[in-house]
Amino acid sequence: MALVLPTGLYPESPPWRTHALEVSHGHVLHVEESGDPAGICAVVLHGGPGSGTSPLLRRFFDPARYRVIGIDQRGAGRSRPRGATVHNSTAELLDDLRHVREQLEVPRWLVVGGSWGATLALAHAAFEPQAVAALLLRAVFLPRAEEIDAFFQDSAGRAPDAWARFASVAPASERHDMLGFLARGLQQVPADGDADLPRQLALAWWRWEQTLARGAAMPTGEPSPSGVEPDRDTLDALVDRYRVQSHYLRHRCWLDAPALLDRLAALPRVPTLLLHSRDDRICAPHGAQAVHDRIAYSRLQWIDGAGHDPAHPAMAGAMVAALDGYARHGHFGNAPAP
Repeated sequence: MALVLPTGLYPESPPWRTHALEVSHGHVLHVEESGDPAGICAVVLHGGPGSGTSPLLRRFFDPARYRVIGIDQRGAGRSRPRGATVHNSTAELLDDLRHVREQLEVPRWLVVGGSWGATLALAHAAFEPQAVAALLLRAVFLPRAEEIDAFFQDSAGRAPDAWARFASVAPASERHDMLGFLARGLQQVPADGDADLPRQLALAWWRWEQTLARGAAMPTGEPSPSGVEPDRDTLDALVDRYRVQSHYLRHRCWLDAPALLDRLAALPRVPTLLLHSRDDRICAPHGAQAVHDRIAYSRLQWIDGAGHDPAHPAMAGAMVAALDGYARHGHFGNAPAP
């Protein structure tokens, strides 16, 4: 067993193999493997959509026990073309997961996801139940209209002054539909050639996320940069990320017909643990409760004070403990599912 650092996370374990896997319609996925090639196989699904995987996400795993597969989803991270929304939907992501699993010769894997990654993990388990050995879901997101509106319109009144600053990037006549305005602005450069507009929109979005996260993580699942304003290259990456994210959110991630909650009856009866902070202002705690209520054999563990931050000591400790327990016992502390 590898040594756990005082931060609660395992040391960085660089990938020992990377892949550029061609999938449909010209997309190429960046896939990396780390840890023990002979270890328990786990796939990590990043947030966003559009974010991309990060070294943090594999530091929850003991590299001496796990073979960790990280995938940059279509249009995200180091997958190509970055920021592309054409032929980029949840159904295509599910096909991509099957393709990756087949290419890497993985019959079943532990599926670990945070935020949107937890949502995709549930959709994957319903789509290919035979491929899932267990589910570990952090800060699950339900792509329902009320959750999406609550973020962009701040219908809960969490930070009215900050929301007013965020909304000021849009004309007054369009502030009732911030998601639509942002999506249109991020998709194309205006006719007058103002290439800086997408960067202005991305910066406003990023600042609003930071306000809700309050030094925790962004809703994409990436670590917070401690309030440091993004430089130009980072901002360009944010433009691509938010282009993909707004594309998904405008379509409610294609998980509303049928609704994600109604798909959960198809999940395999495998060990399932949900971790959620009580004060998460980005992915509402009642969403985790709703998922837990639909999965009779699941376990819901509440975390205090972690917000939406995967690296918060309380959340990181819970993730590491859950994965260590699974490596030892084959379940997350509750009795193994039948």
